[in-house]
Parts: sequence; C-alpha cells; structure tokens
Amino acid sequence: MFKTLLPSQINNTLHGWQLPFYGFTLYAIISTVRSFIHLLAPDGGASSIAGIDLSVAGANGIIFAFGLWGSSQLLFAIIQLLVVFRYRSLIPFMWLMLILEVLLRELVGKMKPVTFAHTPPGAIGNEIILPLATLMVALSVWSAYRQTSKAT
Repeated sequence: MFKTLLPSQINNTLHGWQLPFYGFTLYAIISTVRSFIHLLAPDGGASSIAGIDLSVAGANGIIFAFGLWGSSQLLFAIIQLLVVFRYRSLIPFMWLMLILEVLLRELVGKMKPVTFAHTPPGAIGNEIILPLATLMVALSVWSAYRQTSKAT
C-alpha cells in the first residue's frame, strides 16, 4: 500500500488501473479553471459564484482573500498538471492529498462558518470529491497490488 501511495522512485509510470489517472486528469483541468476564476473574476467568485454578500463592511478583504485563494489553487493545479503529464506514479498520493484538502476545508467551515445566499459549488463539489477520491485511492492501491501479485 505504501509503495503505491509513496513510491520510492517517482516517474511517469502508473501501476494498476488507468481510471484513477483519467479521473485525476479531469480534476486537474477543473482545478485549473477554478483557480483562474478565483484569481481573475472581479469579485473573486465570492458573490457571483459562492453567494457571499459583498455589501457589507470589509467586502474588499473578502474579495482579496478569494483572489489569494485563487493564486494558491493555481499553484496546486500546476502541481496536479505536472503529475498528470510527467509524474503519474504520484497520482494515488495526489488523490490522498485531495481527501485531506476536502477534510481541512470542511473543518474550516465548521470552525469559521459563513452565511451564503445559496449552496456554493465548492460545497457540492466536496460531497462528490471526498467519496470519489477515497474510491480512487482504494482502486489505485488495490489494482497496483493485484498487478504486482500477478507478476510474482
């Protein structure tokens, strides 16, 4: 299991089924688009997408935080794309990182709740990504194990 999640040699070889690769490729593209929206949208997507009321005092700080979040997301998306194109052996590890990211966002949401005008797409996305990423980690580990055990 640990060899699949933390390979001793990082290369462009993915052991096991390709489904986790294709799913991660799609997620990396979505992450890239999402990051540019938060980075470049006039409101950072805070009101137009997430439904946060920006008529309050401190709205510029909210917009600034969303822009900063977009820059962080862009850096993570670049790493995701590098993994897709050059370091595929890290795809199971990256799925694990997505699980941790979603859990941390959920934790922050509980610790620092915000009122939204509607359910933001990210909240819906979390409900999809968490079970999907868990399934992709399990598939990666299981299919790599099967492939290795057949070879020996």
